[in-house]
Amino acid sequence: MSVETSENLRITADKPRSRAPSLLLRGARRSTLPVLLVCAALLWVAPFIWMISAAFSASSFGPGMASLLPRFPLTLQNFRDAWESADWLRLYANTIFFSFGTFLVQLVTITTAGYAFAYHEFRGKQTLFYLLLIQLMIMPVIMMVPNMMILKQFGLLNTLTGVMMPYFASAFGVFLMRQAFLSIPREIEEAALMEGCRWWQVVLRVLIPMSWPAILAFATVSITYHWNEYLWPLMVLNDPDKQVLTVGLVSFAMGAESGGQWGLITAGTLMVCLPLMLAFVLFQKQFLKSFGFSGIK
Repeated sequence: MSVETSENLRITADKPRSRAPSLLLRGARRSTLPVLLVCAALLWVAPFIWMISAAFSASSFGPGMASLLPRFPLTLQNFRDAWESADWLRLYANTIFFSFGTFLVQLVTITTAGYAFAYHEFRGKQTLFYLLLIQLMIMPVIMMVPNMMILKQFGLLNTLTGVMMPYFASAFGVFLMRQAFLSIPREIEEAALMEGCRWWQVVLRVLIPMSWPAILAFATVSITYHWNEYLWPLMVLNDPDKQVLTVGLVSFAMGAESGGQWGLITAGTLMVCLPLMLAFVLFQKQFLKSFGFSGIK
């Protein structure tokens, strides 16, 4: 047997040995990312699991409150005590009026402005659009004092209408609807105008039905943001009868926290979060489709 033949046999024999470590290394690389994602998900969901565990546990005191597992027997007493400790019906009504009322006004402003920027040409169009987008770069906290001064001049302090007014125009919503309208062929709008439709009929009967995914995406962002808004309603509203859920929850939690009643606090927090969580569970597919269509990530 020649030297070359023996060398080839040695290389062939060594191939399975060198392939096994490479397969293990490749499998380790593939499993690293899923493991990291699972760890990140568990880290993110741990406070939520603790909130549910504490809300349904009978004991609200002691070192056992730090456990993620519920302490038996489970009970709804924390929810009963939390419901009796605040006027939740009024808080829910004020928050619904604030969140959905703001969105309905925004729906009018963003669709009309988006239609104008998408289909009409006028002097200074690009400049005005860029100035509008600058609003996205300004922190809302910076505008709180000027907004309060304007509301004081109009006599709208300590009113739900005054809380809603700064949000009636949304630069993000205008940009989103402009992009949605630009994706619709211009010939459809021209055909509707030729049929005798006015511009508002084109928007209402033609463009909006074809842009429901973008509208649903904006509705999700807008209603969630205003449902969780805390600082601005706290500054504008002084009357307890006009408070929203977030402000009422803080007032309720400060009293419960002084007594270490963590089960009561978590039950109240869960009552504030529950409507949004139920809405997401029920309309999850529609939410994901709308965000995918509109390009929001």
